[in-house]
Amino acid sequence: MEEKKEKTIEELVSDAKSYVDTRIDYIHLKSVEKGSKLFADLITNTMVVVCFLLAFLLGTVTLALYLSEVFGSLVSGFGCVAGIYLVLSIIVFLTKDNVIEKILVNMFIRKYFNKIADKDDEA
Repeated sequence: MEEKKEKTIEELVSDAKSYVDTRIDYIHLKSVEKGSKLFADLITNTMVVVCFLLAFLLGTVTLALYLSEVFGSLVSGFGCVAGIYLVLSIIVFLTKDNVIEKILVNMFIRKYFNKIADKDDEA
C-alpha cells in the first residue's frame, strides 16, 4: 500500500514537471507569435508611411510646377507651395495639444483594442 502512494506521488511530480515544461513552451510560442505580429505590423505600417510620403512629395512637386506655369515663374510656384506649408505648420502647431493629440491617441487606442477583439474572435 505504501508503494502505491509513492508511485502516485512520483506520477504527480512527473505530471507537474510535464505541466511546467508545457507552460514554458506555450509562453515561448506566444511571445514569438506576438513578436512576429508586432514586427509584421511595423513593416506594413512603415511601407504605408513611405508610400504616403512619396505620393505627398510628388504631389507637392506637381502642385509647385503647376503653380509655376500659372504664375509664369518657378520661384512663384514653389514659393506659393512653401507658403501653403507654412500656414499648415502654424495651424498644426496651434492645434496640436487640443485637437491633433487627442485624435491620434484615440486612433491608436482604437486600433489596439480592435486587434485584441480580432484575436478573441479567432480563439
